Amino acid sequence: MKIICIGNYPPRQCGIATFTKNLLDAICQAADKHTTSLKVEVIAMNDSTAEYNYPTLVNKSLNDKDKDGYIAMADYINKSGAEVCLVQHEYGIYGGDSGVLLLGLLRRLQIPIVVTLHTVLEKPGFHQYEVMKKITTYASYVVVMNRLAVRFLEDIYEVPSHKILQIEHGVPDFEAMKPNLPHPPADWKKRRVMLSFGLIGRSKGIETAIRALPEVVKQHPELLYIVVGKTHPHVIKSEGESYRNYLKSLAAACKLENNIQFIDRYLSEEELMAWLLAADIYVTPYPNKAQITSGTLSYAVSGGCAVLSTPYWHAEELLSEGRGRLFDFGNSKSLAALLDQLLVDEHQLASLQKAAYAYGRTISWPIIGKSYLDLFEKARDKKIADDKLEIAGKGQSLIKKNSVVLPPFSTKHLERLTDSTGLLQHATGNIPNFQTGYCVDDNARALLVSLMAFEQTGLELYKELSIKYLSFIKFMQTPDGDFINFLTYDRSYFDHTNSEDAFGRALWSLGYLIRFAPDDAMFQVAMQMYNCSLAQMDRLHYARGLANTIFGVYHYTLRFPDQEKHLQLLIKLANSLCEIYARHRRESWHWFEDKMTYDNGLLPAALYMAYKRTGLALYQEYADESLAFLETKCFKDGYLTPIGNNKWLGLDQSYEMFAQQPIDAMAMVMLYKSLHNLRNDEGSADKLRLSFLWFLGHNELDIPLFDKQTDGCNDGIEAMNINRNQGAESTVAYLLSHMISSPYFE
Repeated sequence: MKIICIGNYPPRQCGIATFTKNLLDAICQAADKHTTSLKVEVIAMNDSTAEYNYPTLVNKSLNDKDKDGYIAMADYINKSGAEVCLVQHEYGIYGGDSGVLLLGLLRRLQIPIVVTLHTVLEKPGFHQYEVMKKITTYASYVVVMNRLAVRFLEDIYEVPSHKILQIEHGVPDFEAMKPNLPHPPADWKKRRVMLSFGLIGRSKGIETAIRALPEVVKQHPELLYIVVGKTHPHVIKSEGESYRNYLKSLAAACKLENNIQFIDRYLSEEELMAWLLAADIYVTPYPNKAQITSGTLSYAVSGGCAVLSTPYWHAEELLSEGRGRLFDFGNSKSLAALLDQLLVDEHQLASLQKAAYAYGRTISWPIIGKSYLDLFEKARDKKIADDKLEIAGKGQSLIKKNSVVLPPFSTKHLERLTDSTGLLQHATGNIPNFQTGYCVDDNARALLVSLMAFEQTGLELYKELSIKYLSFIKFMQTPDGDFINFLTYDRSYFDHTNSEDAFGRALWSLGYLIRFAPDDAMFQVAMQMYNCSLAQMDRLHYARGLANTIFGVYHYTLRFPDQEKHLQLLIKLANSLCEIYARHRRESWHWFEDKMTYDNGLLPAALYMAYKRTGLALYQEYADESLAFLETKCFKDGYLTPIGNNKWLGLDQSYEMFAQQPIDAMAMVMLYKSLHNLRNDEGSADKLRLSFLWFLGHNELDIPLFDKQTDGCNDGIEAMNINRNQGAESTVAYLLSHMISSPYFE
């Protein structure tokens, strides 16, 4: 059996690197002991600023921010002959927000995945939650190190219990190693030694231990506190040695020069074991509860120290049953009292040390290695995680009707962004941003959402929202039938420039309202506004203005099918769009402009709708040709990849995949809806489902745009993260797409 492990590895100096080496050594030793054929290979993670001289076990390394490198590494693993991939997961190891780049690798693996989770958060942020959800979806098994982490995974992340195994943090076999360990420092003789070790940073709470010592050393001057470890590399980058210098200054102020030593180096495994065996007391004064796993704590217990700790999660579990003592967070007086008790009562001190050492024998690396080896054999015989979406390649998804449960339809965030004037444009996070005011674009699309929602549910709420959005659009219409797009929060026009996009979107919503008006009053207002705008249609020259207007006229002609004037208007608009297409079309460029920009799917969609209404073959021909070209640019590895707006796709030019926008996914949903209405084929239905699933995480980053906590939609996909602002355009695009797509998943 061949195993590939991804994670940090020595000589990189961090707890995960040490854990990975010790675990793999233990697994190999277990394989030898039980005559199991095993080959192990490591893919080591590098931070972006460092390279390491790895041993031969490390066959490849990966820069944490190399987005393309993750994809290439997945291909390498799939071709390597490996039967299981073991992943060491900590959010800070991998690139992108909360390590999101790892997902691009995991979803492409074609072998079972086992993940060791070093952190499981009780209150994760958006990216942290979604990354963990996807990791546990792709994994055949996830390993955690205590019972609380199991509960978090089940209750918070909804991980099936059959995927979760508890295998504790391994520790060296102290008993077997004792004869070969170096001697502890000579100046420890005749001293009572208290120890803390690990990478130094403010999250360690060392100042609490220092503040406890002045009262203790008055009665026990022999006490020596050893703080050993380098400052964490991330701390060095952000603040240098300020925390270490603060601790030294605090120790000096407390007159502890003879009772505290700071050892600024990284101990070898053997040296650390010797120091733990020689120390009397170990202290972990972490300042908050949210620490699910602590390797230093496991080592200290197994080394036979009497452990004193604040009640963070791992400590509460590991130090139960007489294996240690707890004191409150930041409570130096409580720690001082415990220290005094142990230094006075030799029997109590020895009892804690004995209980801790005995427990350590049950979690030694040989035992942990065998547990992982058994798990690998179990995983090897298990198919790839059932929850993985199957992908056929070349943009052809195998996602079927009943394979996805959609989130419930909710306008909660839309209502949050709506006031008595209309729909506000933007939000900071999910908080409405009043400074950016309102626009016709968003209110027109919101009118479509509220009308569709009322049509489907009959709820009065949606009718009232429709009236607000219609009122805003009416206020923005000029006497000549055009529309001013932008309004400040204090209801002042701040941009009088005519926008064909805004005009077309307004006409689209008015045409839809005329067709599906909830009552006669709204119908009459829409008719007056629509007719007022007819004179403006002659000035439309751009593709998107024409396409959006075609949608509106299409709906109008369905409400009044006998009005030849409006059918001819539809033909005139569609002919203009075809003329634009013919003018820009090249042998290798089948598009309406010299650049592919935004809302691309609406252009062929408008021609499909015009064809359905008129039967003119040219519309279908150009729609088919432009759709085929669009699909070559917007589908990758079986998921939708809209053109990013950082750099549009130009003729014979490169383009950027980011930032991808929700309105582009909505346009693709609209496109395949119009095509399916025309042909009623499974291919267009499948592409519609695929386009909507972009919102739910079937996309480049593997992270959803929809936020189930707020019921809003995030503003886009960036290279390393999701844009967490939830403006009107994004949320309306999601809601429209949801209503259109829902029947296709039933």
